[in-house]
Amino acid sequence: MEVFQTKPKKWGNSLGVTIPKEIVDKEGLSPSKKVRVFIVLDKSMDEVRKSFGTLKLKIPTQKAMEEIDEGEFDD
Repeated sequence: MEVFQTKPKKWGNSLGVTIPKEIVDKEGLSPSKKVRVFIVLDKSMDEVRKSFGTLKLKIPTQKAMEEIDEGEFDD
């Protein structure tokens, strides 16, 4: 998982973002691979920071993330 900050740019009637080359290379991204995008506006970051780390899981975070991806998460 990678986190970076960018500004959306007009792309036809839509908006698009550019993924930095370092992340593309590190994650092995290609046009045929699906990615999941989380949108967090700068003004929302304070709420994210307050919440981060408050969730107590009985399993390792990586395992929880894998289960969420598979639709099987059960705390």
